[in-house]
Amino acid sequence: MIGLVRGNLIDVDEEKIVVDVGGVGYEIEASSSVLASLPIHGEEISLVCHFVVREDAQLLYGFSSKEERSLFRAYIRINGVGPRLGMALLASLTINDLRHAVDKNDIGVLKNVPGVGKKTADRLLVELKNQLSELLQTNVLGDIATGSAYDALPLAKEAEQALISLGYKPQESIDAVAAALALEKEHNSLSLNDLVRLALRNFIRE
Repeated sequence: MIGLVRGNLIDVDEEKIVVDVGGVGYEIEASSSVLASLPIHGEEISLVCHFVVREDAQLLYGFSSKEERSLFRAYIRINGVGPRLGMALLASLTINDLRHAVDKNDIGVLKNVPGVGKKTADRLLVELKNQLSELLQTNVLGDIATGSAYDALPLAKEAEQALISLGYKPQESIDAVAAALALEKEHNSLSLNDLVRLALRNFIRE
């Protein structure tokens, strides 16, 4: 079992990256959060991994944290969800999306994920009710949400998209909005413009 890979980033190809570890290049299917915050070629990168062994292949999936990997593993425990769909779910759904889908029995949220049809969405919804409860009990989702600007405020996602439209990278936009929310206690009184303005201050400080 390979649980961690640390080495130098030497190649990026769509959803895969190659990490040189002591002269051996590990090809890794990277999560969207990893792809959004890659170092420059040649610099060190450390990934928490999930190792899959099949008859025809041995595959590595890389994540930015143990919590993200735990959510991925929760997805692939669901009947009919393989690693590729698990990665798509990670990339497409925020924690608030999951909570909304479960609380409101809203399969529409799940059907928006590439590769998920109505039957799969129905099955996911049933399975996620149990999985989500278990993850909340172990604080996995709480740990993910703590570092995610999406889950602190409904406007956070809009603010992040606004920063991206201004030319900032996705991960640095998420970090800037999260930092702004951490400093601002009265979240409910913020407008979108207020949140974007506060987030921009983080770039100015840099």
